[in-house]
Amino acid sequence: MPQQTSKKHLTPITTLKQIFGDSLVTSKAICHQHGNDESFHEPHAPDAVLFAKSKQDVVKAVDVCREYKTPIIAYGTGTSLEGHVAALQGGLCIDVSNMNQILAVHHEDLQCVVEPGVRRIQLNEYLRDTGLFFPIDPGADASLGGMVSTRASGTNAVRYGTMRDNILSLEVVLANGTIIKTAKRAKKSSAGYDLTSLMIGAEGTLGIITEITLKLYGIPETIASAVCTFPSVDDAVNTTITTIQSGIAIARIELLDEKSIEAVNSYSNLALQVAPTLFMEFHGSPESVKTQSEAVGEIAAGLGGSNFRWTTNTEERSKLWQARHDAAYACKALRKNCEFMATDVCVPISRLAECIVETQKDIQDSDLLAPILGHVGDGNFHLVLLVDPTDPSEVGRAQDLHERMIHRALSMDGTCTGEHGIGYGKIDYLEAELGQATSAMQLIKQALDPDNIMNPGKILKIS
Repeated sequence: MPQQTSKKHLTPITTLKQIFGDSLVTSKAICHQHGNDESFHEPHAPDAVLFAKSKQDVVKAVDVCREYKTPIIAYGTGTSLEGHVAALQGGLCIDVSNMNQILAVHHEDLQCVVEPGVRRIQLNEYLRDTGLFFPIDPGADASLGGMVSTRASGTNAVRYGTMRDNILSLEVVLANGTIIKTAKRAKKSSAGYDLTSLMIGAEGTLGIITEITLKLYGIPETIASAVCTFPSVDDAVNTTITTIQSGIAIARIELLDEKSIEAVNSYSNLALQVAPTLFMEFHGSPESVKTQSEAVGEIAAGLGGSNFRWTTNTEERSKLWQARHDAAYACKALRKNCEFMATDVCVPISRLAECIVETQKDIQDSDLLAPILGHVGDGNFHLVLLVDPTDPSEVGRAQDLHERMIHRALSMDGTCTGEHGIGYGKIDYLEAELGQATSAMQLIKQALDPDNIMNPGKILKIS
């Protein structure tokens, strides 16, 4: 009979290995992969990666990590953009990609229940034959657990809202190993604290999500996409504002500046005029889609828009929106041997044109290449800074530009991040945005995670 190791000589990793066997991996390559996302922030590898298969696995891992005060970082697909998965203090990464079951679809209630590793495209492919779909589309084929944790949104947010608006309930493993359910499936409730909203956007700092109840929608009878070019960004944004103020139920309205159009033309084999451009989409009956499209066409024409065209052809629509989803990589292809620094801010829509125009001037004055993409229907836009990582001067100019852009948005009563989240990349800007509200966040964090083992170093600085 093998001699058992004395508990006092065990480390958290050896203890976890005894429990999970081959599901716990410590290879350098796997650990490096799990400490790295798609951001420009420095990666930090965990000491080990657990490929969890169930909520019970998560509870067991949390219990061990709590005993040893070992940091825990949840991982879905690694598509985050502010260093969310970086293991800043080492510790255990819990990869939930194998927790990818669609547990229930409640057709009559327009709801479904999924595990956190389910991906966005996977869910919609599963739902296709039911006539239902889940509309939140951040572009990347992200895990739904990650989308909850970063409060993701994307191109459909102008009509369907963000993740915050489309989650009914969560199951979460807290730092003390307790599994909680934040709500029932009722469409509304006034029972107690809104723990569901507390966990949405918490970036794994308050617990690990193991189950999600989502709202679903009927697949629209007709979908049309439209494109329109403008003399200036200001004209394009004013068209957006007028469209929304007119009560037109547009589903998507995206801005691409000249450099972005140049990039997607080359990368996605399009032939669009190189000018500020709106990509739009309309959902509804054939009659309503036609009425909406024509109304927006008239608004655009009155504000200098040209080449307005719309189509219900599925292939043409798919090509257009695939190009939009690939835009960040298209922008990166504009310049060889560069890295892209993707960042975002969001301002009240009335200040959006001003914020973008000032940012464009700042880009020019800084002698940088930085295409702009915007979810302009909700005041959110992205900068794709293309930077030579071997040039300290250029990296410094890019970082300075990024900081000015954030403070510009804050001065306009906006936010330092519309959908990317805080991670550790924007941790310095949260207090500038929210002031004493961060003290209340500190109290919540201390109450739910007194040992600071849940994704430490993200959102808040805990001394």
